[in-house]
Amino acid sequence: MEETIAGTQDSQIAGHIPQQRGESLLETAVRYAEERHWDVFPGTWLEAVDGMQHCSCGDASCPAPGAHPARPDWVTQATGSATVARRMWQKQPTASILLPTGRTFDTLSVPESAGFLALARMERMELTLGPVTLTPDRRMHFFVLPGASAKVPDLVRKLGWSLPSLDLVAQGEGAYVAAPPTRFGSRGAVQWARRPTPANRWLPDAEELISPLAYACGRDR
Repeated sequence: MEETIAGTQDSQIAGHIPQQRGESLLETAVRYAEERHWDVFPGTWLEAVDGMQHCSCGDASCPAPGAHPARPDWVTQATGSATVARRMWQKQPTASILLPTGRTFDTLSVPESAGFLALARMERMELTLGPVTLTPDRRMHFFVLPGASAKVPDLVRKLGWSLPSLDLVAQGEGAYVAAPPTRFGSRGAVQWARRPTPANRWLPDAEELISPLAYACGRDR
């Protein structure tokens, strides 16, 4: 099922998500809706063609094979109902699990190298973290309270940085993230760097994390 990065401190914390490896995408999507109250929607999926994995969208050069919305109306398709989620994945059991941002959470996305540097600093600062994902395209997404996308530009300016100079992206309404164990073609699966647990059900505000994240991105330039 969902992979968790080895060595992160919360790897020993008991929680409902994730459970055992090998759990189906359907059951995982249902649990995200049921236990975490996240909206979910099915994206594209991978299909084997001549021994190669291709995205169901049919684009041979798809930049996110098997890990992007399958329909243009995905915003209205997203649901927080476990029953509806089960029904959608029953229609396509191998569909990726996508989570819309701007609803129950926003995300702060940074390069993997900056993300791990920031995580180490956050631990020293004893900050309370929400879930954090690591994607095969080497980016980390820090889950924070909704509204981050509106706050971040001003928060970064107050720290003396210019947002365009940092590879730090706040994702809010109209965006989405891929959830573990969604796969990006042959590049691998999305993993948890910090998995969802009862201890991090209450998400931090972007303002609490922006300083170590901006610092790490500045060091990473």
